Amino acid sequence: MALHAHASATPSLVIHGEMRPEWQEIFSPEALAFVAELVTRFGGRREALLKARVERQARISAGELPDFRADTKHIREGDWKVAPIPEALQDRRVEITGPAEPKMSINALNSGAKVFMADMEDALSPTWERVAEGQVALRDAARHALQWQSPEGKLYQLNEKIATLIVRPRGWHLPEKHVTMHGQPIPGGLLDFGLFFFHSAAYMAGKGAGPFFYIPKLESMEEAALWNDVFAYAEERLGIPHGTIKATVLIETITAAFEMDEILYALKDYCCGLNCGRWDYIFSFIKKFHMRPDFVLPDRAQVTMKVPFLTAYYLLLIQTCHKRGAFAMGGMAAQIPVKGDEAANDKAFAAVRADKEREASAGHDGTWVAHPGLVPVAMEVFNKFMPNKNQVDKQRPDVKVSAADLLAIPEGSITEAGLRGNINVSLQYLAAWMSGFGAVPIHNLMEDAATAEISRTQLWQWAYHGATLDSGEVITHALIRRILAEELAKVKPQEGTPYYAAGSFDKAATLLTELIEDKEFKPFLTEPAYERLS
Repeated sequence: MALHAHASATPSLVIHGEMRPEWQEIFSPEALAFVAELVTRFGGRREALLKARVERQARISAGELPDFRADTKHIREGDWKVAPIPEALQDRRVEITGPAEPKMSINALNSGAKVFMADMEDALSPTWERVAEGQVALRDAARHALQWQSPEGKLYQLNEKIATLIVRPRGWHLPEKHVTMHGQPIPGGLLDFGLFFFHSAAYMAGKGAGPFFYIPKLESMEEAALWNDVFAYAEERLGIPHGTIKATVLIETITAAFEMDEILYALKDYCCGLNCGRWDYIFSFIKKFHMRPDFVLPDRAQVTMKVPFLTAYYLLLIQTCHKRGAFAMGGMAAQIPVKGDEAANDKAFAAVRADKEREASAGHDGTWVAHPGLVPVAMEVFNKFMPNKNQVDKQRPDVKVSAADLLAIPEGSITEAGLRGNINVSLQYLAAWMSGFGAVPIHNLMEDAATAEISRTQLWQWAYHGATLDSGEVITHALIRRILAEELAKVKPQEGTPYYAAGSFDKAATLLTELIEDKEFKPFLTEPAYERLS
């Protein structure tokens, strides 16, 4: 795609990208001026918080372990609750997620789920085209006017009754290189939030249907407080009543797990719940302790929600949320129904059903699925275990979680199958991501960036610490390169299919090798990958 610079109405804000006629309204001078205000007011605090992340990581790598904060004990022990939650969010028993793309958004909104989380983050490859088209889709979805016509002429439209829309902007760490201020990329999250809020907040507020958001990748209450101030300013600036915004925070970093009360408190006028972003949580666990040989995890398949540190995590989340009058949302079921394979579907659905029964019986107020075909299964389970709209009244005073519980390393082994699986999934996902697709079916699972992050992080960790396979073989970079070449030969024939552009697997192999062999661990694979994305 050819890139063109366009001076906006705000002299310091410049778009470096094609501007199609259908995008003109989204990137209007008024909308860009609003985004520029957000960047000017809050960009500096974001930079300071990202610097604080780096400093905290250095302390953890040097031996410091996360713990519950002494300076916020009064918040954890205080008697307070979040603001009242609107009727549109009272029943969230099944939520479906997917990228903010027209066709997938229509299918998700029509799926029968209570909520659709339209993702501008882990499930969206942020090419300029995807970002712009995503904003058009969000604007039209908010107005119940989203349509999409396939190249074959098939028209996709919204049903009369659709899921409630929640938007997930990008995390604080992700930039948007196609929009710059003073020559620097602006925060991707402020662009995503700002454009959607500018165009749709008043409309949705008038319908009592939002605007609602999911906030990803927070690592501290200070990062939550920044979103709080962004929300308050945006509402005041556009004349929206204070507290109209409602946000659900994904607890998907190990440091945030120690600050759940604090995050709710920092956002108490806006926050209506926390979510178990369990795949990113596992990634964060590995990432934060990547320098610690005593924190090496076994095969990803062995790190289930039944292992002690993940059990402690979801139980503490339920207890914390319900104590504060907020909803505790469960994790993702990523399975995809396989056409013509009843045996595979029966096995997959049984696994989903068991996982959702665990969540509902523990006290979660809802759960996530990645495919419309899983909505009936999850709905059946939550209807059975949760006859009311939610179960905030399930307080769980029996739960006692310590810092040691949240940091307990599970037993298990590292197998060649696990090693190969990590390499295979990383190659396929990175190839798709760099081809413009952020949500990809791999091995009958709908994968987003979190899966690839776990996989490549484990590969780095295992090789760096010289971990041993259950066969006795030491994991080295040479071993990984050999298996990578073998797996590359298996997946390359997919090039030229819808998700994989020509040459994408070679690019993925190069990037994956760099990420694994770099002595300096990269916090997010999407950062170096984004530099190679048009």
